[in-house]
Amino acid sequence: MADFYQNGTITTLHNLGERSTESLEQEIARHAKRRPLGLILPSLYSEIATPALPNILKELKKVPYLSQIVVGLDRATADEYRHALDFFSELPQHHRVLWNDGPRLRAIDARLAEAGLAPKELGKGRNVWYCMGYVLATARVEAVALHDCDILTYERELLARLLYPVAHPMFNYEFCKGFYPRIAENKINGRVCRLLVTPMVRALKQVLGDSAYLNYLDSYRYILAGEFAFRRDALCDLRVPSDWGLEIGVVSEVYRSNNNKRICQVDIAGNYDHKHQNLSIDDPAGGLSRMSIDIAKSIFRKLAIQGTVFNQETFRTVKATYYRLALDLTEAYRNDAVMNGLHFDIHGEEEAIELFAENIMEAGRHFLERPMDAPFIPTWNRVVSAMPTIFDDLIEAVEADHQEFMNTPGLSSLNQARRAAGA
Repeated sequence: MADFYQNGTITTLHNLGERSTESLEQEIARHAKRRPLGLILPSLYSEIATPALPNILKELKKVPYLSQIVVGLDRATADEYRHALDFFSELPQHHRVLWNDGPRLRAIDARLAEAGLAPKELGKGRNVWYCMGYVLATARVEAVALHDCDILTYERELLARLLYPVAHPMFNYEFCKGFYPRIAENKINGRVCRLLVTPMVRALKQVLGDSAYLNYLDSYRYILAGEFAFRRDALCDLRVPSDWGLEIGVVSEVYRSNNNKRICQVDIAGNYDHKHQNLSIDDPAGGLSRMSIDIAKSIFRKLAIQGTVFNQETFRTVKATYYRLALDLTEAYRNDAVMNGLHFDIHGEEEAIELFAENIMEAGRHFLERPMDAPFIPTWNRVVSAMPTIFDDLIEAVEADHQEFMNTPGLSSLNQARRAAGA
């Protein structure tokens, strides 16, 4: 059971353990009649064969209030896309699978690239961006949640709690982020959040002085959680990062566009586990090493936009301050683990801190060498301004893929495609 303490600059909505999933869902279903709700699932084809995604599908089949599910499918051949359509066909809700590697969506991507508007990197950010575009194009829902497809401990209560703050007509939240404890296999997980982000943000506050933005980041209980919920209008002007800084980038963009009173975080699970990345000590281009560099660069860029001036000496001071704070936090995590009967690997924790300290310097070097580097995908408002038919084209491509590979009669017109998609 959680506490009820409000700390930081955004609202925290707790799980006080007194309400059933069924009660939540019944209320959300009533609200969904006025404010239709959707879900985005960014997925790799390979995740279909994992234990996580079939269980997620089993849970989603019981959800009574969703008007739309949009699956972004990456790394899939034609046969694999056909298999994915069959796999997701069990969903009773209206759903579409975006075949991101298919010729129709690739053709749209090529047109966007010619105009300088396409995502420049493959990955989750690109996948999420196209799914958001499809949600905006179809206009079936007024609010949408997003979560990953590798959650091993998934229960549908997670989705209900994530959507509730943006579904309730009396709440004014534009953005909601989930949080949860990261405990699995008798140990505390979440190394990048615990050992990099929290002490680095606090080190930056100590070195640079008080900052509303850094206080905002420090308010999140698990800032790297991949579970979000938005009002649909918030998607129009959102600049989605294409690198590993997706979660930091999204919360930073929300901060840019909204008053903190319109932002909240919510306790969505008593426990949470998903696939884990390797630390990748010897490979700065992979695993948690690459992630830590991208996250640090993302925060440095946001601070620079707000007027912070960085130089090499600044990053050296931040690194030294971070290192001391991170070691102090490790003692707190160890004591927490011991009190709760959990295993705690002090050597592994300090090994990660040493890597992250070096990567703060590496991220700073990258930033100073390329200060104008901004791996953000253009907003959908900008894309529509440059290509007014893009939403129609996106709907038509997705529907054409669906009709061809589901072996159903083809569509005779764009209007039929729009009606089938629910626009």
